[in-house]
Amino acid sequence: MKLEKALEKMSAGAVQVVPREELEKKLASEKKLKIKLGMDPTAPDLHLGHAVVLSKLKDFQDLGHEVIFLIGDFTSKIGDPSGKSKTRPALSDEEIEQNMKTYFEQVGKILDPKKVTIRYNSEWLSKLSMADLIKLASKVTVARLIEREDFQTRLKDQQPISFHELLYPIFQGYDSVALDADVELGGTDQTFNLLMGRFLQEQFGKEPQVVITMPLLEGLDGVQKMSKSLGNAIGLAEPANEAFGKLMSISDELMWRYFELLLSKTPAELSELQEKVAYGTMHPMALKKEMAHQIIAKFWSDKEADQARDTFEALFQKKDYSQAQAVKLPDDTPNPLWIVELLKRIGAIKSSSEAKRLLESKSVLIDGEAVSEFKAEIAWKLGMNIKVGKHRIYRLS
Repeated sequence: MKLEKALEKMSAGAVQVVPREELEKKLASEKKLKIKLGMDPTAPDLHLGHAVVLSKLKDFQDLGHEVIFLIGDFTSKIGDPSGKSKTRPALSDEEIEQNMKTYFEQVGKILDPKKVTIRYNSEWLSKLSMADLIKLASKVTVARLIEREDFQTRLKDQQPISFHELLYPIFQGYDSVALDADVELGGTDQTFNLLMGRFLQEQFGKEPQVVITMPLLEGLDGVQKMSKSLGNAIGLAEPANEAFGKLMSISDELMWRYFELLLSKTPAELSELQEKVAYGTMHPMALKKEMAHQIIAKFWSDKEADQARDTFEALFQKKDYSQAQAVKLPDDTPNPLWIVELLKRIGAIKSSSEAKRLLESKSVLIDGEAVSEFKAEIAWKLGMNIKVGKHRIYRLS
């Protein structure tokens, strides 16, 4: 029964367990398994989409297995081609170093940092000689590499595929060889790379890892997967108030997906909640507020969840803008100020492209008036309220 419960817990919510019988065998051995999750530091912040697979990693940690959080500092220089329609620009050493700085703190929101083994794939990949590389590459055929759906799409669309991109899944697979991984986790977009690890372990005479793929969490738009570059993400390093507001902005339909993937609600539990909404015994807004509170409590803290809920209610239900996030501009700030620069200075955006998208959708309001002109100059003043998106309000102090 203990084994059955462990197997159920480890496979719960997964899209695939390949192969399931091998996971059962590994768990039955009662040895301390090496559970691998690799992430390339291509951006400084992790988000709730990453939390889905990190939560599964926590399940293994709770059972006493060795959790290996692999930082792809070497593979970041190539760029994972998964799901990409064109070659990704390579990151510099400085960008990679900067992006890695915040990873550990953010991972600690979900995993017990004292029980995490941190590794870097530059430890072995940077030491491969040309002879080693040829030996490694000889184990994989070109035909197999271009079976990848994204490569097939690019070939069909006559988009170029750089040779170094073909090496990416081989390098990621070799990580599993170097670490002797028993299980590797990843999103469904990583399936090809994860299976490459299993294949290469066999080629090197090692016991192949079990592959567990987790579903991809849709971003705030409810269409594309959560991604910082798409502007539809909720970062784990964001203030709880902002994260709460973003969660409240998702559609009622997407709410069920967040309940399922971030709060591990079972189909029966989801059905019960949906019935309450359908029969009018629970309002969708109240339920969404409960969802947001539970997510903030889980990935931030109970205290921050309570504060974020209270702030949201004061701002958006009681219209008490004194509770808005207070922002002080430096004394030497020009007045008037370009709207994009103003949004950057208050911390509402990180790029001009993000500002353009918000302005074009009339999602920026200053004292209740929408601003849609990208070149607008704003005569700012103390006490001014700036609303960005549906649920972020800043007050100049």
